[in-house]
Amino acid sequence: MKTSAERLAVLGCAGLVAVSVAGCGSVTDVVKGDSGKSITMGTSQLTGVLDPAAAYDSGSWLLLRNTFQSLLTFQAAASAPSPDAAQSCEFTSAEATEYHCTLKPGLKFSNGHPMTAQDVVFSIERTKKIHDENGPVELLDSIKSVEAKGDNEVLFHLSTPDATLPAKLASPAGAIVDHQVYPADKVLPNDKLIGSGPYRIDSVENLNGGKQLGKVVLSANDKYGGEAKLRNNKFTVRYFDKAEDLKTALDKSEIDLTDNSLEPNTAAQVRSDQQGGKADLQVTEGDSNDTRSLVLNTKDPLMSNVAVRQAVAQMMDRKALARDVFARTVQALYSMVPAGLPGHTTAFFDRYGDQDVNKAKKILTDAKVQIPVKFTLTWSRSRAGSNEAETLKKQLETGGLFQVTLAQEPDWDSYRKGWAESKYQAYIIGWFADYPDPDNYLAPLLVNGGAYHHGWDDPRISGRLVPEGLKQTDRSAAAGTYAQIQQIEAENVPLIPLYQNKSFFAARSYVTGVETTVDTTGYFRFWEISRNNK
Repeated sequence: MKTSAERLAVLGCAGLVAVSVAGCGSVTDVVKGDSGKSITMGTSQLTGVLDPAAAYDSGSWLLLRNTFQSLLTFQAAASAPSPDAAQSCEFTSAEATEYHCTLKPGLKFSNGHPMTAQDVVFSIERTKKIHDENGPVELLDSIKSVEAKGDNEVLFHLSTPDATLPAKLASPAGAIVDHQVYPADKVLPNDKLIGSGPYRIDSVENLNGGKQLGKVVLSANDKYGGEAKLRNNKFTVRYFDKAEDLKTALDKSEIDLTDNSLEPNTAAQVRSDQQGGKADLQVTEGDSNDTRSLVLNTKDPLMSNVAVRQAVAQMMDRKALARDVFARTVQALYSMVPAGLPGHTTAFFDRYGDQDVNKAKKILTDAKVQIPVKFTLTWSRSRAGSNEAETLKKQLETGGLFQVTLAQEPDWDSYRKGWAESKYQAYIIGWFADYPDPDNYLAPLLVNGGAYHHGWDDPRISGRLVPEGLKQTDRSAAAGTYAQIQQIEAENVPLIPLYQNKSFFAARSYVTGVETTVDTTGYFRFWEISRNNK
């Protein structure tokens, strides 16, 4: 998944053979008493467009997951999707090329219009037709056609096997919109949006700039027919450009909680204060599915030498990076697939172990590479500011093997253009997956140079292993395939995984429920949050 700064085309994730629903609730299940009060959350995940056909950043998806339904969804800590608007879904072909869903009866949009199979077909076809360059249309590329069979059944015909389709449909890329409201060929303004999720959008202010950063106000959708049981009746999201402003607002009780947007040392200090008995603020720490990597441009004359890339990998000290730069608000990562997800391995540790200057020197001398190796490391944004890049430079220059020049590109659009045009030798980047499946951490980053344009491709991966993985509807059975991909990648080193973030949600002491919704799915469920103060 991408932040508002990191809009990149990515592929999908987890699969599913068949699912069925056990029961459902509604907003009438809102717990009585204190939990019915409003909640305000602060975030720095800025966004501008909320129409599902054009929204493809973490800020917009944060909202869409709470205001729209898809056929499927991810329950807390789940690695495979389960029904949402659907009653059941299953692949009906041996090689995952047809997918059938039956909708729950009686579902309605927040305006009272009934939801039918025609709305599902319209939503998919609309996103593909609009084909917004910043939207999620790439996630639907494997869908050749979709048809409604009566009011409650939908059949997807796929152009190629895609066992990750259920996970793609569980994301906001599969959000179902009202065909009576949304135009088929253009994006609907933010203040006109209608969904069928637990909340409806009451107001949208200043998302596209202005003297003050914006906010979105949501309230309980009394037409909602899904499983979520709301523990508040109003949820406001406020946007902040700077992490320090977010913390100030929390200290002043202008907001009730923050998402994972605090500066690392600030989050660590709040955690330390809580452990020391200071109860004004509390931190909920959990797993996260976003990762950070060092990309090596194999189209660059120097970085085209695999020995140079391997030596760089040998010099990484991830533990020091997590400890000294990020105050242990991240954890060292030794594979493209983060810990906590199916398919995770320790491919880079298995091959390189800890930082070792002698091993790195041998790699370079055996390949007759002149020492010191000189190159430029470019970066743009980091939660730790320049400290992240400076620490990597220091690690690489240990022992005199490398001489690294740092360069910052402060403008994100220029940075993105720079890597797309192969201007950088090495650069630091973050990856926010769309859903929890190993394919979404491998295929979009490795095949044909990947989303970051590192220029490397291996036909064993792109021609055999990735297609094999997409045929396996039992996603746990695909783990061996994805382990092979990670071994090949660790040997060739177009990217070096550095760390995966932990989730640090800071809240006032009266806020409850955060711990039930911080997990590797990437779904933050507003309805779980409540307050126990007057």
